[in-house]
Formats: sequence, structure tokens, C-alpha cells
Amino acid sequence: MIAIFGSGETSPTMTSVHKQLTARVGIPTLDAIFLDTPFGFQPNADEIVARTITYFRQHVGCEIGLASFRHSERATPLETERFLARLSEANYVFAGPGSPTYALRQWRDSGVRERLAEKVDHGGCVAFASAAAIGLGAHALPVYEIYKVGEDPSWSAGMDLLGQIGVRCAVIPHYNNREGGTHDTRFCYMGEERLRRLEAMLPNDLLLLGIDEYTACIIDVEAQSVSVQGRGGVTARRQGSERVWTRTTFPLSMLQDASKAPARTPSRPEPAASRGAALDRFNADGLVAAILEMESVLQERIADVGGPAERDRVRAEMRHLVVRLGDLARNGGRGEVREYVAPLIDVLLSMRGEARREQRFREADRLRAILADCGVEVQDTPAGTEWSLVNA
Repeated sequence: MIAIFGSGETSPTMTSVHKQLTARVGIPTLDAIFLDTPFGFQPNADEIVARTITYFRQHVGCEIGLASFRHSERATPLETERFLARLSEANYVFAGPGSPTYALRQWRDSGVRERLAEKVDHGGCVAFASAAAIGLGAHALPVYEIYKVGEDPSWSAGMDLLGQIGVRCAVIPHYNNREGGTHDTRFCYMGEERLRRLEAMLPNDLLLLGIDEYTACIIDVEAQSVSVQGRGGVTARRQGSERVWTRTTFPLSMLQDASKAPARTPSRPEPAASRGAALDRFNADGLVAAILEMESVLQERIADVGGPAERDRVRAEMRHLVVRLGDLARNGGRGEVREYVAPLIDVLLSMRGEARREQRFREADRLRAILADCGVEVQDTPAGTEWSLVNA
């Protein structure tokens, strides 16, 4: 199997996907490894490794070992051979954040591609997310060089692991990204104008395979099927036309034959000025899931979201969604609304309780005020904190 994650690979949304995949390949024994190459140049590489191992242990319920290969030229021949041996032995290979072009430089001509292909041909799962996922295609997007450094749009050579199963493509994670707010950051921060320029550089028979954030595209080679799980969709795009699949299973042949994949539909419209406007179309259940994922980012991955400024932005966005959920609550039935909002309210009350214990009373009062704005009345009693919906 090949599992491609658009983002959120260690978020609560993707936990069930990892459990499903590891259960599939873990008979009789699971041998899972985490590749640190994509972020091997980062000063916090050890922290990312520790956080990922903890995530798999505590949330997925399995152990994942480290297969370290951070720099091909600095690794001794013995270290390289040991790394390749672990890669051959494992039946679940996971990689994610970092730089796609850095990872590809280290992996090129090292034997990594051949050993990953063995998993696809003879049993096992390659589970790549975000930066690592970009390397799976025939062409790889140098996202940081374009978006951060300002280089002209171009492609790098990918591993073409998907070509091993007849899918000629370039993988675009973060396909529905809206972090830009006032500017277009869809298509892994490229936006529509740059994506069109990039698309024009590709052969006519090659697809753009877009994976939305908090979404997994699971390719079962043996069953010849593709399953889409998570919050978003999987998009096959060619020459400006695209076809989108969400929460479904479809034949792998739809991606193998480029002439079948894109329906003649226009590409996605420009995003609204903020993610909140787009999320207004979601139901209460979807809003709860989105806010819980933001809370997970704040609590578990704060080092990866850019520091205090980014944390404050995410918190502000979360407050907007809470208020929007309150609007929905006031328009719904009391029993149904309570069921929808209970998980969110429990998280917010937990945050408030932690703030009170640490004597951050201003933050605790702010959380209580947010809940009040949503129609949630909080009562602090000797037995603990209780809540009820008012005006529902």
C-alpha cells in the first residue's frame, strides 16, 4: 500500500488511518519505522523524532522505530548500510515534515527508492505525508525554494514511486490550504497563477494529484483501489480540469489512465478572505472536529507552527469558530446541540482548568467569556465544573 497524507499526519484526525494501516501490515508482526531525512537539517530534528515516537505509542498504540539518515555525505558506509537494511526489513515506513528537495537529494542514488518499491510490490505500506509525499511523484515541487526564497516556478525530479504502479503524477499536498487569508495559498502555497505555470511545464499525460489537508489517500495495490479518508478530498487535475473524490473508494485505474481521471469541470474557485468564512458552510460536527484539531496543534505541535505569533493566530481562529458554533447552537435543538458541542466544551473547560491551576486567571476568564458568548453557562461547584446550554 501507499498512503499519502495531505497534512495533519500526527493529528487526531489521522490516528484512525494509522491504526487501520498498521493493523493491515502488522500480521504477524508490525515493524514500523520513521524516516528523519526530510527534516534532518533542522536544529529541532531530535524533538520531532521524539514527538512522533510518542504520538505512535500513545495514540496509535504501537511502537515505531527511528531509521536515521540525515545527510548522505556525512553518513559512513556502515551507517548507510544499516539504514538501508532497516528500510528493507520494515513493513510500515512513515515520513513526513521537512523539505522535499532536501530529502530527495539525500535519497537519490542511495537505494532508498528501490527498497520502497519492494514494499509496494511484495507487501508493506509506504505512508508519506507533506514534504515526503511530494517526493512520491515523477516530478517534485520545490515548495520552499519557490514560496520562501522566490525562485521561479519549476520542478525537481521525484522518486516516481507512484509510477511503479502506473500513476504518472506530481503530488501536491496541502492542496486546499488557506493560511494566506488575503492571498491564495492553495496547492501547497503556490496559488492558482503559479500552479498554472507549473502545470504547463508538465507532460500532457501527467496528472497533478492533490491531497487536501487532514486527508489521506490510501492506494491498495493488491485490491487496485483508492480510498479517501479524512476531512477533505483527493483531486486529479490535468490541463486545468479536475475531478475530486471525498470519503469514498474508487478504482485505481482512474488514476492510472490520465485520460479518465479529470472530468471537464472548472478548477476550484478563489478562496474566501479567511478560513472562517469557508468553514461557515460546515455543520456543527465538522466545526467541532476542526477546533479539536486546532487544539491538538496548539498543545502537541507548537514548535512546528511558527512560534507565539502563529499560536496566537490559530487561537484567534479557534475563537471565531467557537463563536460560530455558538450561533449554530442557538438555532438547534437542545439535545442534539449538546451532543455536538460536548467534546469541544470539555476541551475548552480543560484548558480553563489548567489556566486556573497555573494562576493564569485572565486567560481562564477569557475562556469562560467565550463559552458564555456561545450560550454555555459554566458553574464551578465543590464537585467540579459543570455546564449547561442556555437559550438553545
